[in-house]
Amino acid sequence: MDLDFSQLVPHIPYILRGVIVTLQFVSVSLIIGLVLGVLLSIMKISRFTLLKWIADAYTSVFRGTPLILQLSLFYFATPQFGIDITPYQAGVLAFGLNSSAYVSEIIRAGIQAVDKGQTEAAQALGVPYRSMMLKVILPQAFKNILPALFNEFINLTKESAIVSTIAVADLMRRAQIVNAGIFRYFESLLFVGLIYYLLVMGLTIIGRILERRLKRSD
Repeated sequence: MDLDFSQLVPHIPYILRGVIVTLQFVSVSLIIGLVLGVLLSIMKISRFTLLKWIADAYTSVFRGTPLILQLSLFYFATPQFGIDITPYQAGVLAFGLNSSAYVSEIIRAGIQAVDKGQTEAAQALGVPYRSMMLKVILPQAFKNILPALFNEFINLTKESAIVSTIAVADLMRRAQIVNAGIFRYFESLLFVGLIYYLLVMGLTIIGRILERRLKRSD
């Protein structure tokens, strides 16, 4: 096999700009996933049956259907209803809503893992439910679920390559554009694969450092 990276070299700056797009896209999607995930997790442990049913149905739909189908619905189907949406907006919505379904399960498990004595003590002191969740339960739950949340961040980073199918100018899309010009598919895809690997390894290291610091603070 004849490998020639010389034709790829002039296009490397263009491809690397896709790192910023990818990280920005993943970060916004994760923020949406976290906010909705917290809300859904609270609904799942609520005493109101309707709220539990809505949260469980939401999670079931988004976890039970392919992400690329959800992405296609947001981008290709919404214009049918007169909604003008950009590829980036469609990607962020699809990934954010999909991520929230998984995050909600992670947070729910974290909340339920907190010692029940904490809840009972807060209730005995007359702490309102909202304040108890925000100031007592959730901070402790997040310490327990940080590794799982970082895994979700890593999974989003890897899966973000799917947005290239709707022309978001991320790493994968830029590699495809370069390929169309130089026809050196193996070299460009190998280079992009290396970038994804370095991103994932970097996030993994950051996650482990944060986990160790949290354990020391206990």
